[in-house]
Amino acid sequence: MLNAIKEKLINTGRKKKEILINIEPLETRVAVLDEGKLDNFHIERSGENRLVGSIFKGKIQNLEDGLQAAFVDIGMQKNAFIHYWDMIPEDAVRLEEQEGARSPRRRRRFSPGEMAEKFPIGSEIVVQVTKDAIGTKGPRVTANLSVPGRYLVMMPGTGLKGISKKIGDSKERARLKKILARLPIPDGIGIIVRTAGSGTRKTSFARDARTLFEIWKEIDTGMREKSAPVCLYQEPNLAERVVRDYLTEDIDRVFVDDRDAYEMIRKMIAKYSRRSRNWVQLYGGEEPIFDYFDVEKQIESVFRRKVWLKSGAYLVFDETEALVAIDVNTGRHKGGKTAEESILEVNTEAADEVSRQLRLRNVGGLVVIDFIDMKSKRDQNAVYKTLKDALKEDRARTNVLPISQLGLLEMTRQRFEESIYTTAYVECDYCCGRGRVKSALTMSVELQRRLSAALRKDRKGIHSMKITVNPTVLDRLRREDEQTLIEMERKFNGHLTFVSDPHFHMEEFTITNEQSGQTVYSSVEA
Repeated sequence: MLNAIKEKLINTGRKKKEILINIEPLETRVAVLDEGKLDNFHIERSGENRLVGSIFKGKIQNLEDGLQAAFVDIGMQKNAFIHYWDMIPEDAVRLEEQEGARSPRRRRRFSPGEMAEKFPIGSEIVVQVTKDAIGTKGPRVTANLSVPGRYLVMMPGTGLKGISKKIGDSKERARLKKILARLPIPDGIGIIVRTAGSGTRKTSFARDARTLFEIWKEIDTGMREKSAPVCLYQEPNLAERVVRDYLTEDIDRVFVDDRDAYEMIRKMIAKYSRRSRNWVQLYGGEEPIFDYFDVEKQIESVFRRKVWLKSGAYLVFDETEALVAIDVNTGRHKGGKTAEESILEVNTEAADEVSRQLRLRNVGGLVVIDFIDMKSKRDQNAVYKTLKDALKEDRARTNVLPISQLGLLEMTRQRFEESIYTTAYVECDYCCGRGRVKSALTMSVELQRRLSAALRKDRKGIHSMKITVNPTVLDRLRREDEQTLIEMERKFNGHLTFVSDPHFHMEEFTITNEQSGQTVYSSVEA
């Protein structure tokens, strides 16, 4: 079967695209492959409720005119954050956002007390989560509701009807406008045709619309009958979302390694297109599905700090809470007739890989890329254009600035939730997230400084000190610093006893007065 699919694609000259869905007891993973290369990757853990896209009926907890924002209790551990301008739906803004506009409109500022009249403390409001809780910040919400279907996006509270800007063909847009005009859309409901709707038959739109309107009935009933805080609509699980958002005409096959998920996906697709359900295949091979398709090794690069490129160059990713820094290095690259050509080749390759890695890692916020310095403005523009073009494949909104005089490219990427790296890893208890610990030399210097201070306090007495350290530090003291410590004993008329404790942290040590048994100094308490 797999060989037949490959042969068919070769004959048509079209790229092969596949979706792999791996269902496990604790985790669901989805990989989107483009010609066998990992193009998108998603993880969802069991027991984790996805907030982004979910709709809640909440209560206003407090209003902050200085921040131009309110905090809403939606039943979560942290209150949700909402800007004033997101509390009052604006049709023009919503249409731009749904159609993929890249630059937000200018928002008006509300005068002190203005929002308190419309939304007093304790009043109820229906909101949708647009960004999950990240770090110490609670979820971001908006009163501009939207529920995506397979081909349509439903926007309650507006009468908007539009078509995604990504559908550029004028004839197709005209056809879709006619279909929209004939759909039986209830009053107060807006509809946008998604990119996936291009070329779709009107019967599929009708089925999709019916499903969305049924969802809205349940939400509307909950708004009237349920008391806040309460969840009115929950986004579906990862497998369903991927089928809804990724399964377009350019996807050749969906492989699932779980029978229940396989049956569920086929039923889901059949609601929109019975023909399309044949794209779904149940994987029953002896090897794990990600191993068979050679994806597991590719996923490893998502968690690496250093990512190698085919040319021998490499990227270095450093992720902080608000910023991602990416450094481009030539590494082992050899090519190009001149140094300028080599640098352009590396930077162009890096621009393509950066856009892919941003999708795979699901990083957002501010991104700063340190490309290798290019003197030519033409080369800088070429790399800038390469990155812009590559980012068109990204479903998250991005804003890219030209390369600066310092050789840095700044961009932003829409952030919905924690990155995959942050989700999969916890801060190291040993280094406390720094990625490094103090060297044995540094610890020796600190220890001698503290010992000197302790011995100076009473010059007349005979000091007997017991020093407990990590074994690595003790090895350094014996090999390199023994003479220095002997001289310290003579100078202060003291006696020093060193012992190692394998349970001590590399940066931990204690100094104890052996006569009194009291701890003179502890690096843990300092």
